[in-house]
Amino acid sequence: MNDTLIEQWRQRADAALQHWLPEDETLPQDLHRAMRYAVFNGGKRIRPVLTYAAGHALSLETDSLDAPAAAVELIHAYSLVHDDLPAMDDDDLRRGQPTVHKAFDEATAILCGDALQSLAFFVLARHLDPHIPAQQRLQMVEELAQASGSRGMAGGQAIDLAAVGRDLNVAELENMHIHKTGALIRASVRLGALCRAGIDATSLGQLDHYAKCIGLAFQIQDDVLDVEGDTETLGKTHGADLARNKPTYPALLGLDDAKRLANELIDDALHSLADWDEAAEPLRWIARYIVQRQH
Repeated sequence: MNDTLIEQWRQRADAALQHWLPEDETLPQDLHRAMRYAVFNGGKRIRPVLTYAAGHALSLETDSLDAPAAAVELIHAYSLVHDDLPAMDDDDLRRGQPTVHKAFDEATAILCGDALQSLAFFVLARHLDPHIPAQQRLQMVEELAQASGSRGMAGGQAIDLAAVGRDLNVAELENMHIHKTGALIRASVRLGALCRAGIDATSLGQLDHYAKCIGLAFQIQDDVLDVEGDTETLGKTHGADLARNKPTYPALLGLDDAKRLANELIDDALHSLADWDEAAEPLRWIARYIVQRQH
């Protein structure tokens, strides 16, 4: 049942993204083609699925979740385009395909990321369900902006770039990934929850704690896969973090302890949903999937 729901939500997110992304034959064609290339290249859609799953746990109609689900995926897609640039992580592969700056050029990739980010806020501002109270709609825009900016994902990437070749301790590494990876995962869940009119602070807090735990576990599993995976399965260059001398959990803790920490975080996430009924089962499924995935 959960597998079926997850796939339905993936397809729904794709349909929403298809609807809001400019057609690639419209001017400027290269930019619009790059935007679609960046978004429709085999992503797992974990972030929009989390938005749908959070809303499902609160018995919301799926229609009300389409805009925030698409918005978080547009932000995620933009971040990957920019992360892959030569000035950042300098990657040639993303999900088994040439990265945007390789398929097009660097200038187009920069503009593509800019345009995807702008489109995310357009979708969130224009297409939110009008039944969501105005104050919560404004809070959703604020949540996504903060998760994307210097206090969230962009700040985490800056910390990551500055950390290359340095020895970080566990607290410093955790702080980096709470921002770089965790902030947008947290926003994905919170945006789904904020679609519920008058959501209570306790429910929002439990969902937020769940999201913080799975966000960090997600990054630890990424670090583990960089060691244990292969380029074909991962869809990106195997061992890239090690080659760049980037700080990772396996490098700092050892592979076994890194895996153990990821599983402890998932247990903590599941504990935060202990009082929730079966409507939260997709959230539980996603938490387990995060540490079981192979790419």
